[in-house]
Amino acid sequence: MPDRAAPHPDRRALLVSGAALAGAALSGLGLSGLAAAAETPAPPAGPLSDLPLVPPRTEFVYEAVVEIAPLVSLGDSPLGERRIVPITGGRFQGPRIRGTVLPGGADRQLVRKDGVRRLDALYEMQAEDGAILTVRNQVLIDPGRDGAPDYRFSTIEV
Repeated sequence: MPDRAAPHPDRRALLVSGAALAGAALSGLGLSGLAAAAETPAPPAGPLSDLPLVPPRTEFVYEAVVEIAPLVSLGDSPLGERRIVPITGGRFQGPRIRGTVLPGGADRQLVRKDGVRRLDALYEMQAEDGAILTVRNQVLIDPGRDGAPDYRFSTIEV
């Protein structure tokens, strides 16, 4: 295992280059100081760590079709309009799992004054073997401005 206390040679060269550029800017050396800093050899390209990089991958687990009741507005708050969408049932299926979405969950929503929507769905699903899974799905939807597309980001926990 490498000694983490001693700076990695590539990191040291990067720190020296950064310090030279910062020193030139702060001391007012102008372009000649920047030229001298630029002569410091650049560190080789690549990761900062010798740990192996494992790229992320995705795997299809299941698709859920959720039945919902009509949206209920809970009124305005200092952050925006709060609303709730009750989850009344549904089903889910994937390559190795299937079952039903249980009634009783809900999608809680905040529609901020700037148009951004924050969704927080919490519900249970029961697999065919009887196992109960709790699902939490948090979503951020930022409407596109000036012709830009919407930004959507979702995290799901099962």
